[in-house]
Amino acid sequence: MSKAIKASAIGTDSPWTVQTSENYYGLKHWGKGHFKVDADGYLEVYPLSNPISSSEKTPSNLTVKGIRIFDIIEEAKSKGFELPLTIRIQDLLQTKVKELNESFLEVLEEENYPGVYRGVFPIKVNQMREVLEEILAAGDAYNYGLECGSKPELMIALANHKNLKSLIICNGYKDASFIRLALYGNRLGKSVFLVVEQLSEINRIIQMSKQMGVIPKIGLRVKLSTVGEGKWARSSGENAKFGLTSPEIMEAAKSLKRAGLGESLQLIHFHIGSQVPNIQTIKRATVEAARYYCELSKLGFPMQYLDVGGGLGVDYDGSRSNFESSMNYTLREYARDIVYNIKTVCEAASVACPDIISESGRAVVASHSILITEVCDRISKNSIEPKISKGKHEPVIESLISILKNDYQASPIERYHDLIQKKDEVDNLFNLGYLKLEDKGLADAIFWKICREIVLYYREKKIQPDEIETMKTMMADQYVCNFSVFQSLIDHWACDQLFPVVPIHRLNEEPSVDTTLVDITCDSEGRIASFVDTEDVRTTLRLHELNPNQSYFLGVFFVGAYQDIMGDLHNLFGRVNEVHVFLEEDEENGFYIEDRIPGFSVDEVLGFTQYDGKMLIREMKKQIDQATKEDQIKPREGTRILDEYAQLLKSQTYLLD
Repeated sequence: MSKAIKASAIGTDSPWTVQTSENYYGLKHWGKGHFKVDADGYLEVYPLSNPISSSEKTPSNLTVKGIRIFDIIEEAKSKGFELPLTIRIQDLLQTKVKELNESFLEVLEEENYPGVYRGVFPIKVNQMREVLEEILAAGDAYNYGLECGSKPELMIALANHKNLKSLIICNGYKDASFIRLALYGNRLGKSVFLVVEQLSEINRIIQMSKQMGVIPKIGLRVKLSTVGEGKWARSSGENAKFGLTSPEIMEAAKSLKRAGLGESLQLIHFHIGSQVPNIQTIKRATVEAARYYCELSKLGFPMQYLDVGGGLGVDYDGSRSNFESSMNYTLREYARDIVYNIKTVCEAASVACPDIISESGRAVVASHSILITEVCDRISKNSIEPKISKGKHEPVIESLISILKNDYQASPIERYHDLIQKKDEVDNLFNLGYLKLEDKGLADAIFWKICREIVLYYREKKIQPDEIETMKTMMADQYVCNFSVFQSLIDHWACDQLFPVVPIHRLNEEPSVDTTLVDITCDSEGRIASFVDTEDVRTTLRLHELNPNQSYFLGVFFVGAYQDIMGDLHNLFGRVNEVHVFLEEDEENGFYIEDRIPGFSVDEVLGFTQYDGKMLIREMKKQIDQATKEDQIKPREGTRILDEYAQLLKSQTYLLD
């Protein structure tokens, strides 16, 4: 599903309140009860308040407790942690793990399903140690396991897997050492499943298991004919990168039987892509996979598990639609449709129902992480007023002055059309050398002033010409923010993933500036120019006027999935500072910071590109010594330059106060 692209509009004559802020920034839609604005205009996070039932009511057993995000920033700064800053709300992470498992458990009971649910967290979604430890602690009571797709991830899984009732699912390409490592896990009493993604893996698994004398646990990933939806639909279908076709499924099954390992085949797995927006796709895929499960069971294999993979979405924009940044279903509906369809297919085939595995990662970790950045500058087309002197001007400028005064009482859209015509004339005359720079500057200043007037006229109109929408975006101020899109929001640049952006304070004030956001990299792609909305994708976001005596903080939400590990070092901007926050009623502000993880220093980032800080200091010293010898600088100044150079190597890569 596609959405219209529109600039932001609030369109209300009512007095501005904190509720207006909640509506405009979509907190009540994408926030799902976890985020609200207090009476003083500060944004709060409620880690325990999200309902887990389809009734959308807060469970009575959860304490509703909020934390001011502004207070977290202040405490972090008091401990020397400057912005940009990643805030991890660990209690929210626990809540999401419990929601997922409880939803499946409730549905299994309601449907009288004879099997159990065995969720696994896909490590690739967020490999950070503190995140994984919190997930495993929260999921221990549910026998919540891990999924891995590489040797490093498998090594993490084996070392952190303590609950022998939970599973380790091994996906991805596998060489002999990967397979050997998984079989070691089985030797240690763990339930480690090698999921065959390519037919060539079968012989390697057979060979390695016989060499080691270990009976493997094997699953087969099937290439379904069902094709996913959304940005990651290419993960599915018969042309997908991973999985076995139906002939390959049969060949793999026969190979295992010939090798005397027929009893090892116990699992069927499919994956139709991350962030699946449409529940109908999930239903179709589940039915198709259940048919494969039943057929293999009828062939005599001791099938026990059906792994439905990932795909459970996050409603980034709160629209509850099948738009690619949303989802048209609830967690409860997702669980019910999977359980119901598997049960229906199996009962029709007279096959025992499998235990159900899901590999939901994004839905578990996305919401717990918030990126905080500070607006440090402003780029505006509204900063210079045209200074129109008396006397004669060039004809094209006289025409622009007439449009500015609206001598002909034209409608706003007529003024716009006349304005565009004259702007083209100005540019052509200047390029041909018939217009001086001062005249070009005056003409452009008049042009922007008229544009501003037209935009203000249409600002709150519900129906607006497409041309005006384009002009609104063109006229928007650019707020320069102290962060790197490429390091902290890589999916926004790479695949246009939307993330909610909200000021974390001043939400009791009416915002008045239509903006886009730009980062501090030397790359024009380092920008955010699409924003969440329940109806449209906004091309601008209404923010507050900057106060020179007050910092202005923005929060970017739902950044806990993939962004941490996939961010790159463009312009050598490194990882940002990070704090881990827990609820604590006995603390004055209702929380405490358990862990503080410093971001990369300049020296650390340079090390990734094979530079050594000590070597750089030596090279700088040589040049300073030479400049001192040639009397370009005084010795004291040379010492000061070298000291500051060395000190900056220890500092972080982002802008300092």
